[in-house]
Amino acid sequence: MIYLLFDKLREWILEHLSPLGVLDQIEFRALAAAGLAFAVVLLSGKRVIAMLRHLKIGDSGLTDAESLRAVSGGKANTPTMGGVLIAGAIFLATFLLADLSERWVQLGLIVLVWMAAVGAADDWLKMTAARRGGSRQGLHAWEKLVFQLGVGAIVGYFGYRAGFSNAPVSFAHVLNLPFQKTYESALSIHLGPGVIELSMLAYVVISILMVAGMSNAVNITDGMDGLASGVSAVVALGLVVLTLIAGNQSWAQTLLVPSVAGSGELAVLAGATGGACLGFLWFNCSPAQVFMGDTGSLCLGGLIGYTALVVRQEIVVLVMCGVFLAEIGSVVIQVGYFKATKGKRVFRCAPYHHHLHLGGWNEQQVVSRLWIISVILMVAALASIKLR
Repeated sequence: MIYLLFDKLREWILEHLSPLGVLDQIEFRALAAAGLAFAVVLLSGKRVIAMLRHLKIGDSGLTDAESLRAVSGGKANTPTMGGVLIAGAIFLATFLLADLSERWVQLGLIVLVWMAAVGAADDWLKMTAARRGGSRQGLHAWEKLVFQLGVGAIVGYFGYRAGFSNAPVSFAHVLNLPFQKTYESALSIHLGPGVIELSMLAYVVISILMVAGMSNAVNITDGMDGLASGVSAVVALGLVVLTLIAGNQSWAQTLLVPSVAGSGELAVLAGATGGACLGFLWFNCSPAQVFMGDTGSLCLGGLIGYTALVVRQEIVVLVMCGVFLAEIGSVVIQVGYFKATKGKRVFRCAPYHHHLHLGGWNEQQVVSRLWIISVILMVAALASIKLR
């Protein structure tokens, strides 16, 4: 909204309030969004946590593994549904500082609100079950999946149509494979040899897989104090870089990666996401005063998957999200092997962070080391862009 007002009054502002001309720079607005989202969470955190405690929206601290019940018991009654802080801060910062006329921003806000609402419904039903007589223990798995697949299909359909831009160069529909040159050369705007342009069906399928898959991956990772929020903050930083590159035709062409007209505005959304996660980490670090719950994890994962789709960097983002993929992969392997062998296990407990915990690492060690791995993966993923 602030940017739209600036755009309307651009000439007057540049003449009379020239320092505000910095609002025309996406990089500045991305940083400002990060700072604003961080401040919003930090300033409203104590009040929201107190409200959640008053409503008795707390986590029981129980897990599916008997061996973890003892170490998780200390977390009983810690307020959950703290993801309202994350989602609210991201929405506010993006609403104020992004170009709301840009279709990519509009779709990003739809993903944010949709996923946060689904997560909030699930959290509310689970955490107020005792007060309501235990009539409903959260959303059924198939219900959540329907909503996740649904928003993935919607943003895929409208995102594909939004990709047809009047910009001189916009390759919003190409399949970006590792080490493949999108352009013939840094001096040519023509597609390189072998580059595939996706059909609408293929684009929508990829959208569904990225949005639904990443939302579930972050949701599964959210099991230790500061783990999901810290890793999400690291990934968000990487997304800021990717969106700025994709939104700048000159940078994208130099690096031989897809240029997607208008996608640079998603740097504001990614910056707000990173700032909100860092602000939430202030209250979520060990010992956690609040958990994000499905409200936060579903919207964070959805935004990560959606942004990767728009800038055509799904594989690079998946590398950044290696911790998230390891977590959801460990669950798939554990469940599949358990069923196939009628009771045997690959890991001590899944998700993988619990396997590490039961192996002798304390919770702070698990979280800190997975943060470090995430930083390394993010740097490696960004460096891989140059290898073309």
